[in-house]
Amino acid sequence: MGVLNVTPDSFSDGGRFMDVTAALTHAQKLAQEGADIIDIGAESTRPGAEPVSAAEETRRLLPVLEGVLDLGLAVSVDTRKPEVAAAALKMGAHLLNDVGGLQNEQMAALAAEYGAALVVMHTPVNDPRTMMQHARYDDVVSAVIGFLEQRVEKALALGVPEVILDPGFGFGKTTEQNLELLRRLREITALGRPVLVGLSRKRTIGELSGVSDPQQRVCSSVAAHLAAVQRGARLLRVHDVAAHAQALAVWDAMEA
Repeated sequence: MGVLNVTPDSFSDGGRFMDVTAALTHAQKLAQEGADIIDIGAESTRPGAEPVSAAEETRRLLPVLEGVLDLGLAVSVDTRKPEVAAAALKMGAHLLNDVGGLQNEQMAALAAEYGAALVVMHTPVNDPRTMMQHARYDDVVSAVIGFLEQRVEKALALGVPEVILDPGFGFGKTTEQNLELLRRLREITALGRPVLVGLSRKRTIGELSGVSDPQQRVCSSVAAHLAAVQRGARLLRVHDVAAHAQALAVWDAMEA
């Protein structure tokens, strides 16, 4: 899953793809490098990020979404707002990536209505400004599993055809908590649903590797994601598609 942020303030590439032409050029590059899915986000959800209105998020998103759909790949929309999700699904988005953790049931109802797959991500609160204040768990893995199990049951009851689980690395979690989730990822994949992992370039990767510039965290992101694949992850949300595609090609050959 190649990341396409059409935001001015994302932690790694904010402002680079606000122009529709630049965004579509980058989407084509991700596709050529081997992305199976393009994940478009028009609101930053990095820790501390200020929210944008549904109208502004939709204004940023829809012209880019229209062009990316023409590439013929599966397209995911990363949002936590039902108004934005509805507009994207109506235009033809295939997958709804709910970074609000289904804390608004309307997101699942929309996925069901349009027959779209739904990614449900764990986050302690649906507010990037305060989520790190809630990074307190007796057992982070048990907390994430309980949260996801409840959301899956709710989504299926509302008629969602496919539910994908995302542990929410970095969303209301410290570096040590992220590491514990990665070490014990098999406990989440054991739930029997496809698991999406997104550690690409994140602060945890920087802290573990000692690399301060997010754009220089390619090798360390690949290492973390290979560890996730080893533990059963089925989807990887990444900025650097070519590096991951090469690593996974070698991995697959070794595992064949």
